[in-house]
Amino acid sequence: MLDAVVIGAGPNGLTAAVELARRGMSVEVFEARDTIGGGARTEELTLPGFRHDPCSAVHPTGIGSPAFSAMPLDRYGLEWLHPDLPMAHPFPDGTAAVLAHSVGETAMSFGPRDAGAYRRLVAPFVGKWDTMAHDFLRTQWLGLPHDPVTYARFGLVGMQPVSLLNRRFQGEKARGLLAGLGAHANAPLSGIGTSGMALMFALAAHHKGWPVPRGGSQAISDALAGLLRAHGGVVHTDFEVKRLDDLPPARAYVFDTSPTALARIAGLGNAYRDVKYGPSVFKIDYALSAPVPWTAKEAHRAGTVHIGPTSGEIGASLNAATHGQDPAVPFLITAQPSLIDSTRAPEGKHTFWAYGHVPNGWEGDATEVVERQIERFAPGFRDLVLARAVAGPPQIAARNANYVGGDTNTGSAAGLRLLIRPKLARVPYETAHPAIYLCSQATPPGPGVHGMSGHYAAKTVWRRLRANHR
Repeated sequence: MLDAVVIGAGPNGLTAAVELARRGMSVEVFEARDTIGGGARTEELTLPGFRHDPCSAVHPTGIGSPAFSAMPLDRYGLEWLHPDLPMAHPFPDGTAAVLAHSVGETAMSFGPRDAGAYRRLVAPFVGKWDTMAHDFLRTQWLGLPHDPVTYARFGLVGMQPVSLLNRRFQGEKARGLLAGLGAHANAPLSGIGTSGMALMFALAAHHKGWPVPRGGSQAISDALAGLLRAHGGVVHTDFEVKRLDDLPPARAYVFDTSPTALARIAGLGNAYRDVKYGPSVFKIDYALSAPVPWTAKEAHRAGTVHIGPTSGEIGASLNAATHGQDPAVPFLITAQPSLIDSTRAPEGKHTFWAYGHVPNGWEGDATEVVERQIERFAPGFRDLVLARAVAGPPQIAARNANYVGGDTNTGSAAGLRLLIRPKLARVPYETAHPAIYLCSQATPPGPGVHGMSGHYAAKTVWRRLRANHR
């Protein structure tokens, strides 16, 4: 009998498998797709030689993950590449706010009226990423924080809506940039905790950066799988699990799936019937003949570009997606990894990635509104398009069954749902069945390629199995 079987070879499933295998446990992973990776894959979606990331592309919480930092992933091919600027937030007049490695450069991009306010906002937390990552990338009620004072200070700010945090600033550059950072939660900016999301992304840039993996996000998954195999673990692909009887006998079954899929496969009935799934995204991967022709010079140096531009437009876009409305003027999160990674496209050519928010399960085509928005900040963009791969909610859900209705967060992150995932429980990785566990991003700390949900699920499994073995 195996010690553990992991269902799903996404970053969290692989992280859980590695951590159990490193403790000497026998572990096998079963993945429905013919390749591993989940939300961290790389494929030729458009033309030969153009390597795209179908889901996540830029990884501020990946390079800053306590789980990944404790693993020798570089020995298995993971190499982080850093752009000159982690992120640029352009405006129609050709100027831009920037999220730079330097707090000073970031602050000055907001203009003299708001530079001091930004410095004061981040000053208590700069240089404390490692401790904060341990304290916040977890279930908040599992033990005392490492740094209670910083934890409390950050919590007082982080629990605020971004719309309230932005009252500290006078100009639209600071407000727009912070609204864009908060929008990564895929939830209305008036929601509790969106300031925490914005600040964590900003602090990640100042401490670790917003890098991309050389060769694509697949490199993260491949490195985890390589480390797992080195510790005796086995990975099976092209193996869809429909019920537990499909799997070999094990002491524990760890699901890197949506909660509803776990309940269906494990026969837990309506255990997760109250899970709410959030808005989806409409994503386009581009093969380009040249770099994006941004009017803002800062955007040419940035790995990520947010296209809003104002906090009002960003908020309206998220509200529309949340309330089931068609996108009109979308807020876009874009990435241009080929600027710093020559392996992503043939020489002289480029890859580009853009998504905007749409309602869960939306079946429309937002290509026109997305490209119209890009053209506002990069006139002539369409002339560079060699090919595009378009994915709305149905296609996103088809690529990854965890993304129910196209929700790439595997569960709404609005309000307290970022902390209470997938439902209120002291140990959210456990289920009603003592041998069944959940390790996907449906559990705290939630979305992102950081492996922390898998890390804490593995610790839970280890403690339970060790206690039962005594």
